[in-house]
Amino acid sequence: MKKWVIVALLALSSVAQAESSPTKKELITKVLTLQQPAIEQAAQSLAERPAAQMMQQAGMVMQSKVAADKREAVAKEIEADVKKYVDEVVPLVRARAVKIAPATIGALLEEKFSEDELKQLIAIIESPVNRKFLAMGAEMQKALLNQLVTETQSAIEPKVKALEQAIGKRLGLPAASSPAAKAAHAPTKAASK
Repeated sequence: MKKWVIVALLALSSVAQAESSPTKKELITKVLTLQQPAIEQAAQSLAERPAAQMMQQAGMVMQSKVAADKREAVAKEIEADVKKYVDEVVPLVRARAVKIAPATIGALLEEKFSEDELKQLIAIIESPVNRKFLAMGAEMQKALLNQLVTETQSAIEPKVKALEQAIGKRLGLPAASSPAAKAAHAPTKAASK
């Protein structure tokens, strides 16, 4: 019985070593290198998220707590603070993401992919067709969203106006003076001049 356990453990050990070959580690390193821009972008988005949320909240608070004649100056100061934060934090988070990628993403790739699958994955990532498709991402999204707005605007616009009126009413604002109403009508007034 002990002999079979030892043989099974040796077999498992040799399989684990085969999966962790130098070739496989090189392939994983190549995948991580090819994916580095995406890793850095994910880290940047994560680092910028709190600043974006604070900017949005500050904008709302400024409307009610800061005198109209001081809002622009306060907004510029807040933007400078946010820029300082982003300039300090984003590089740190991006560098850390790249550093921990081998232990996180690399470990998952090692566990879930064989050498042959990693070779196929690299071929897909490096494929000119894949690169062309990824490069078209913004263009495809813009085309979709433009058509979506065109096809749903007439159905959505009355609902936006109803929501705007409901919020204005809850805030005790006259119907035409809510911030959303002013923003919604500003392009129309500018276009009619």
